Amino acid sequence: MTFFRNFLSSIADAGRELLEGRQGRYARPTDMRSLCSDLITQKGEALGTALACAVVDAYCAFDESEKAAFFEMLLADFDVDREALENAISTYQNSPDPTSAQAVGWAAESLRQRVIRGINMAPNGTRMVINMREDLLRFLKDNPALKPVDSDFAHLLASWFNRGFLEIRRIDWNTSANVLEKLIEYEAVHEIRDWDDLRRRLDSDRRCYAFFHPGLPDEPLIFVEVALVHGLAGSVQDLLDDTLERIIPNKADTAIFYSISNCQKGLRGISFGNFLIKQVVAELRSELPNLNAFSTLSPVPGFRRWLESRRDDRPLVGPEIFKMLDEPNWVDDPVKSETLRAPLMELCAVYLVNEKIKKRPLDGVAKFHLGNGARLERINWLGDVSAKGIDESATILVNYKYDLGKIESNHEAFANTATVMRSKQVETLLENAEALSTS
Repeated sequence: MTFFRNFLSSIADAGRELLEGRQGRYARPTDMRSLCSDLITQKGEALGTALACAVVDAYCAFDESEKAAFFEMLLADFDVDREALENAISTYQNSPDPTSAQAVGWAAESLRQRVIRGINMAPNGTRMVINMREDLLRFLKDNPALKPVDSDFAHLLASWFNRGFLEIRRIDWNTSANVLEKLIEYEAVHEIRDWDDLRRRLDSDRRCYAFFHPGLPDEPLIFVEVALVHGLAGSVQDLLDDTLERIIPNKADTAIFYSISNCQKGLRGISFGNFLIKQVVAELRSELPNLNAFSTLSPVPGFRRWLESRRDDRPLVGPEIFKMLDEPNWVDDPVKSETLRAPLMELCAVYLVNEKIKKRPLDGVAKFHLGNGARLERINWLGDVSAKGIDESATILVNYKYDLGKIESNHEAFANTATVMRSKQVETLLENAEALSTS
């Protein structure tokens, strides 16, 4: 990889000499419209690489308003060439053969995609395209007209980051400090407090795996943290407790996936998690044949928000529930905590099973795991008593169980009929809640 990067840099250096003789073509060295136009029309590799570097350098020097203007320029000036498309369609209608059909496909592609591909020629081009999309997603909130630009970025990134290009690596305490620092930075579910906390998560009874891409060799795309335990775990506090006795890996019977974190904001919407979980299950089964159960310990990030939206829903949600939830430190009061246990677990079952959007669970984590073929196995009270866990899910964590013999049938039921496969515990909670709502 280092040799390849150096090789690209040498090509770029040669191209810069050619580029310096062409600066008169540009109103200024950072004239993006001219740079991008030349980038998609040049045939020479050296000059093309130099132009890609020039686009990258110019973009990196932009302030926020100039970056926003860059994406607006891509929208306005680098859309589909309508004349070329109409000519290609006409040719195909007169002679409908594979060659003319391919010409239509090529002409239907926006010039933006060719610009993005050109930028990827720079030695750090892949990193830059991801960074650009991260910026674009931020601008998209206030300027939805940029959606076609985002679609082009997402389309190309999805093809560049498909499963065939990804490499799975186990991360342990001997992994480079650069990668370990990225774990601390990117952990999105349960914050890694310090290096001692990270060391515990990489101990002998723990596993951590990540996907990497050749274009970003030292940047994890997504990583999963796994605990090797006896039976289902219902509390992340227990999993992360440094004082508890370590389990000998070949004596464990269950692998708990307790944290999955996406690392690259610019790759949002490009799914790696389903591949990662299945790959890690295969890795663990190969290493530890004693494991017979695979389950997550997952957050329910939208539960409290949904509860707030149901404050006036009687009798499903009573005012006494919110009165206690609104009190500070209720989780430290055994009486209040026990009073809230049953109604909140029942309401969480309602939320996870019945609350849908476009026939899919409202909760994004549930949609992800159920879509992968998992079963909603258990709802756990006081699963996460951190400030984040209290604010997002009233301390509740959920086990989604991956039964290897039923993954496909569960997936088919969910995909075809939106059926949420669930255990008896969840079904009982749901029945109790429904009985209360009709009483």
